[in-house]
Amino acid sequence: MAKTKFTLCKIDGCRLEERHTGKHSKFPTNVWNFLGEKDKKKIIKAGFATPRGGSKGAYQNHVSRSSQVIIPYEKLKSVDLSKFKNGYVVRLYPDQCFDKNGQVRPELASENVVIDQNAFVLYRSHESLKKYPPHTNWEIRNLLKDGKKVERRGKDVSDAGHYVLRIPAQSPDPELDKGYPQGIFAPEYADEETNFLCQVFLVWLITKTKNNPYNTTNLDHIEAILSDAGILDKQILIKNGLILNDLTTCPLCMKVIKYEQLHEMLEMEDEERLANAGQQVSGTTRSTEVNLFHIRPLFYSKLEHMPKNVGWGHASCNTKLGQTDCISVDELQSRGKPVLLEGKELVGWISDDTKIIRSSKGETWIKISDGKED
Repeated sequence: MAKTKFTLCKIDGCRLEERHTGKHSKFPTNVWNFLGEKDKKKIIKAGFATPRGGSKGAYQNHVSRSSQVIIPYEKLKSVDLSKFKNGYVVRLYPDQCFDKNGQVRPELASENVVIDQNAFVLYRSHESLKKYPPHTNWEIRNLLKDGKKVERRGKDVSDAGHYVLRIPAQSPDPELDKGYPQGIFAPEYADEETNFLCQVFLVWLITKTKNNPYNTTNLDHIEAILSDAGILDKQILIKNGLILNDLTTCPLCMKVIKYEQLHEMLEMEDEERLANAGQQVSGTTRSTEVNLFHIRPLFYSKLEHMPKNVGWGHASCNTKLGQTDCISVDELQSRGKPVLLEGKELVGWISDDTKIIRSSKGETWIKISDGKED
């Protein structure tokens, strides 16, 4: 009997099966209910933002990528604020907020930066607290609902207050840690639609890892959602280094991802794989061998967490890549410049910014430092 094509409902954007019962749903997370618990947790984690600098930067952790974001004041001019659908708050350090007389700098108002409304001051040291103390009528950043202080974010809950303290102890001064986390790391933002599609795509890639335990009959709904969104063009996925021979690959080294690597802990003794990586202390890193991988690095100026830029990759490859574009072999062959050994033998192709070289066989070289003058 011929297999019946899976058809989405599409009423009001619903992604459930056509003629389903019950309410419509644009983001039916039950489509990956067939995953084992460890894989579900990995997909949920991929949908969360990871704070750079953690709580000391007043960041929230383990919340959706579509949450309110923190915009550092120094990045304000390079950011399109309209992209953040659930709002933003501007973070200022004390020397960015106050003039030499301890007054709020008047130019902030012309930049539409208002402390206690869409901005807050973050104190990170006792020195800055003494040099630029908060005004006497200022309050620690808190949460309000119907004019009353509450303990948790939720519907109709808003931020209020002027400053946050994240000051470590420095003898004889004690640690000061006051004020609610204010938002997520802005470059990791994705609206709810984009975030959901990234998660669905990552589910699909799990089912394409080598040795995975899943039956392809579970993929009908997943593939219908991805195809409808124009994400499941396998030729493009191959060119981007995300799959090869219908198996998930690491976009940088292009090796096939084994299912067990999604959950096995990274062994820091593997010097060969970590040769160009930043120094890490054994026992302090709890990364799995394979994690979420961004083909394009995350910046404030452009939102890059989207299905075409995510995949699964080796943690060591992620570390080596850093903030470099993971340009595919196909793209380098079409846009890059040839690299010749002794002027004769073709080694591969180099990117215009000279940061990555690839050969047609999959070997990859990454520039990890710039030459500096004495």
